Amino acid sequence: PARLGSDTLYFFGDNNFTEWGPLFQQYVPPPFGIPGTSPAYSFGIAGSGSGVPFHWHGPGYSEVIFGRKRWFLYPPDKTPHFHPNETTLAWLHRTYPALPLAERPLECTLRPGEVLYFPDRWWHATLNLDTSVFISTFLG
Repeated sequence: PARLGSDTLYFFGDNNFTEWGPLFQQYVPPPFGIPGTSPAYSFGIAGSGSGVPFHWHGPGYSEVIFGRKRWFLYPPDKTPHFHPNETTLAWLHRTYPALPLAERPLECTLRPGEVLYFPDRWWHATLNLDTSVFISTFLG
């Protein structure tokens, strides 16, 4: 199904592969996986400044097709300081500057063709720096 946020369109779960078949036929996923599992894909188109606040789930990876996506990550034993209703952009402006260096997350910015692996149960938040197109693959 599709879910529309204020500036983000996601397709995830039981997608209509008849309608989206041509897109996914063109996509060559990175050669990573967990033996005995089938990957689940999430496709997104997002506006600049949009993103997903801190959350965690099982392992996977994310690839940027167009634009740039900034990632903030914490290991499972280090819960980030955030309000669940606060956007990543608001967190970056309000909370992030006051964090001591030792409490700041691991960070990176993905550009087209780059892939990030996120381990099982790692906290992560994303911020789209440009209009972005991306595919996430959930493993297991």
